Amino acid sequence: MRKDVLGKCPVCDEQLNVRTLYCAHCNTEIIGAFSLNKFNYLSKEQLAFVEVFLKNRGSIKEVEKDMNISYPTVRRLLDEVIIALGYKTANEPTTINRLEILAKLESGEITVETATELLNK
Repeated sequence: MRKDVLGKCPVCDEQLNVRTLYCAHCNTEIIGAFSLNKFNYLSKEQLAFVEVFLKNRGSIKEVEKDMNISYPTVRRLLDEVIIALGYKTANEPTTINRLEILAKLESGEITVETATELLNK
């Protein structure tokens, strides 16, 4: 059974480091301080999204179809991954707020009138 490397501590949610590398073929063991790459620190959901996004060559329309989610949800997930990788989005606070409003509208948490009012602010 394949086990994925954990990127974050299940107790305190801080980043984990690798201390031992092991070769199953020759039983060589290397002990030291090793770094994980940025993608190891993404959640399983974020990694699944990245995989679908890459499979669809970045086409948001295709990601919408593949994951059966709306455009604002794709944008929100993409922004979350970008931020988790340590980058800033184009208009970070506004983009996230607009996407959150549209996601709430899509899920029925708010009405069209409320969404329109919030988006016009």
